[in-house]
Amino acid sequence: MHRSYRNRSGTTPVLDGVNLRVASGEICAILGPSGSGKSTLMRLLAGLDRPDSGTIHWNSFPVHEHRPRDLAARRSRHVGLVFQQHYLVEDLNVLENVGLPGRIRNEAADGRARELLQLVGLEERALFLPEQLSGGEKQRAAVARALFDEPPVILADEPTGSLDRHNAFVVYRLLVEVARQRGSAVVLVTHDEGLVSDVDARYQLSGGRLEPAERVS
Repeated sequence: MHRSYRNRSGTTPVLDGVNLRVASGEICAILGPSGSGKSTLMRLLAGLDRPDSGTIHWNSFPVHEHRPRDLAARRSRHVGLVFQQHYLVEDLNVLENVGLPGRIRNEAADGRARELLQLVGLEERALFLPEQLSGGEKQRAAVARALFDEPPVILADEPTGSLDRHNAFVVYRLLVEVARQRGSAVVLVTHDEGLVSDVDARYQLSGGRLEPAERVS
């Protein structure tokens, strides 16, 4: 897979021949410094951007053959997204935020949202607004929302980057434990190598290429 961006000085390659395969239930960490193309890769995997060449599949579904605007409905069911910023809706309480994927489809959502809040240890915060939560609690709520539809794929782009060490570890462990329980494939982007010691594979993104995976479990 290749991706470049055009600017005033010409074309800047960002990803150059990247190959990645993640199986169900596998936790994959992508490491690399700021500006190495990690977020570009995640946008491509999420169907939020298109590669210049190459293919992307969610299971057998060819993401690269569909326009980004046509992928929204399928992505909501098949891909859970977690970012460095929580992106909770500030005027909705925690229960409403976690159930937002169902609410958008006019489905009953509170029961499923309460199950997930219990899973992430926020059941007592259900009626709180985001401004009443700590940073770690906000990220746990964001993880719960990403899990609403039990997606087979979870993409987490620096999900702990804005947290202190303790809360970073709590959120990371939550992602790993839930993914292993549910058999989701997880791609986790981070610059913190010490945080991902127990993933199944680690990749280093450098010079637009992924170094061969290191199997760690």
